[in-house]
Amino acid sequence: MSEDFAARRAAARARLDALDPHMKPGGTAADPRRKDWFEAVYVLADGDFAAVPWAGLAPHPLLADWLAHNGRLDGLKAADVGCGLGDNAAALAEAGAGVVAFDLVSGAIDWARRRFPGGDIDFRVADLFELPADWRGAFDFVQETYTLQALPAELLPSAGAALGGLLAPGGRLLVIARAREEDQQLAGPPWPLTRAAIEGLAGAGLRMTTLEDIAAAENRPRHWRALLTRD
Repeated sequence: MSEDFAARRAAARARLDALDPHMKPGGTAADPRRKDWFEAVYVLADGDFAAVPWAGLAPHPLLADWLAHNGRLDGLKAADVGCGLGDNAAALAEAGAGVVAFDLVSGAIDWARRRFPGGDIDFRVADLFELPADWRGAFDFVQETYTLQALPAELLPSAGAALGGLLAPGGRLLVIARAREEDQQLAGPPWPLTRAAIEGLAGAGLRMTTLEDIAAAENRPRHWRALLTRD
């Protein structure tokens, strides 16, 4: 990350935080699912990658590491949740999966399609809380990075249920999120997840297969990496 890129990112982050109603009391009522704010991110970015705070222009390192150590996804139908600019979806496709990648914001999907043309990934505009009926139970593998931590705590149970609802029997859900202690004070959003929150994804047919507590490293805070399976 060049100095110029870092400066543009910091300026964009400050501008976006000032616009975010969740940085102030009453934010949940003003924009409960944060749709207006996410749409503003892509409008204000105006084609500048630095102005999208989560745009790493590469798969998340913890996803890339998991794919490298857990075999390929050949022949599997995969969903990438909150796909943003499409890098994680591209990693799933490279691993052999047929990928449906969706995001709440049409600006993100348009940008992702331009970055990854050719039709190898089916990019869609979709709301996690109002998913197409034919997606229920349709996927062998679902990948979610940083969507849950961007949601208010009261939405996490319904978001988790929606993620699990995408899985076919025997399907797997991989969740990557920043981690925090139960008593840690938050300045967010984003809101790193507690152990109780990440473990709360299990249930209603979902079983926690592995839960990794990944310590902070240079340029990366502490993370959870959870794999759940639909029985």
